[in-house]
Amino acid sequence: MAKKKKKKLKKNSCFGLLLIIIVIGLIVFYVNNKNFMQMKNEAYLASDVPKITLYNENKESVLEVVRGKEIDLYINQVLELDENYLKIKYDDKEYYVNKDNIVYDKKEVVKESEVYVRTSYNLNEDLDGVSLSVLCNKGDKLLVTGYDKLNDDGTVNMYEVETSDGTKGYFYQKYVVSTEDEALKNYDVDGIYKIHSDKKDNLGGGDGASLDYYPVIKPTFEDNKMPDNVYSLYLNGTKSVIGKVDEYIEYAKTTKINAFVVDIKDSGVSAYKSPVMKELTETSYKNAQNSLEAYQEAIKKIKDAGFYVIGRITTFKDTYFINDHKEYAISNKDGSPMYHQSSYWPSAYNREVWEYNLLLAKEAVTLMGFNEIQFDYVRFPDGLRDEEKANIVDYKNTYNETKAQAIQRFLMYVTNELHKLNVYVSCDVFGESSSGYITAYGQYWPAISNVVDVISAMPYTDHFSRTDSSYWTNPYNTMKTWGKTAIARQKEISTPAIARTWITAYNTPYWKPTVTYNGEKLTDQIKALYEVGLDGGYMTWKSDSSLTKYKAQKSAFDKEYE
Repeated sequence: MAKKKKKKLKKNSCFGLLLIIIVIGLIVFYVNNKNFMQMKNEAYLASDVPKITLYNENKESVLEVVRGKEIDLYINQVLELDENYLKIKYDDKEYYVNKDNIVYDKKEVVKESEVYVRTSYNLNEDLDGVSLSVLCNKGDKLLVTGYDKLNDDGTVNMYEVETSDGTKGYFYQKYVVSTEDEALKNYDVDGIYKIHSDKKDNLGGGDGASLDYYPVIKPTFEDNKMPDNVYSLYLNGTKSVIGKVDEYIEYAKTTKINAFVVDIKDSGVSAYKSPVMKELTETSYKNAQNSLEAYQEAIKKIKDAGFYVIGRITTFKDTYFINDHKEYAISNKDGSPMYHQSSYWPSAYNREVWEYNLLLAKEAVTLMGFNEIQFDYVRFPDGLRDEEKANIVDYKNTYNETKAQAIQRFLMYVTNELHKLNVYVSCDVFGESSSGYITAYGQYWPAISNVVDVISAMPYTDHFSRTDSSYWTNPYNTMKTWGKTAIARQKEISTPAIARTWITAYNTPYWKPTVTYNGEKLTDQIKALYEVGLDGGYMTWKSDSSLTKYKAQKSAFDKEYE
């Protein structure tokens, strides 16, 4: 029995020794790692500005970090010099940060309580980017109630906001600033605002002072490269053209042509049976020229052959749409839709019309894979000055905007949303828009070029005069003279779009003498454009898209224009 007791005592001694070793180890670990014992995970850097300053133990700034970053927080460890600064670990290094810049819920990292509208824009009803709410005007205060996401630089993409009258929605951060005084200022670097504020409303299209000239950085999409020089043939959306797309492709392969402009919707032609049209405008759907499948296959063939493809949408001239939505039309005094220049005209002031055209564009990108969407007829009707003076035309101007404001804001809207799909946005403008004034139909070159990726003027040589035949008989001089005015407009803003111009590819039959536009006449136009610096490429305008005519003009398409 005595031996067993001795054995038991020996066991207890070993256990006690092991316990002592464990306790000593824990003490040593705590002494050497006391910071670890005082950490709380899942804290975040927060601020009312995109970046937060981190400090060392001497309260010297050592690093700027974008808000939203996750940190480790040392509990109850403060800076000796200032107890308002807490110790943190970020990126495996220790820093101090103001305690006001720490939150425990990532939804709270954006601490702005209010922002002010710098650039007038419509509130988005939700995050789908299509449905628009009220117009928020320059200087308006918006209460911040949340946000959608942070950009890589710590800025917000869209704020969740509430207007002064309680309307809730989402608003782009890039169009707001932190104070009312800053919001009411105009962008005037290098005297840019002064240039445009001198342009008065002489023709009914609006004034230059009320438009936005803040720089707009043009994107480059890695998965969607735009050629430096776009040499493009135009294809209308009729069945006779879309059905022969193989022939156009084979011909283009024998030339320097690297792109096609293909109609999605013209004012009297729906190119395919669009699901969006089926839902929103049955007349457009019923009159579609091609099945969805046939049109999809045609665009796929063009893309598979290596061509850049631009989808053209006639925007604010659309008889089919107004047949189904008379309430959105520019109207006569009696309320009936106004029929002008062989068409009905949806009002460019109307946001439902904006939404329809955006939905159609997004659908075309998603289903067909267009590289670029081109909006044509982005304007009000021309030739209505007498009707306006007589007050017998109703534009349905809900927000009391100028025509030029409505045009620029529409282009801001579609460009913002289509860029999310990594596609470029272009806009067609009359040749007159380069003249330096705001046109009667709302096109002002600098305001448009500042917003879109590509501006495409239509300086057709037979459109300058009905009596002076030199305009269409000598297209080189015409384009050279016109091109100098366009280049001047490009220099009036800091972020102009690429200038890619429509050229006259049809014979000029309207006034005498009729001139056949062969390869030489096309070459003359393109050469003149490049000589003045409009070097973004060309597009051929021939409404019937005659392949026979294109073949007769081959010498123009065989050249590189540098």
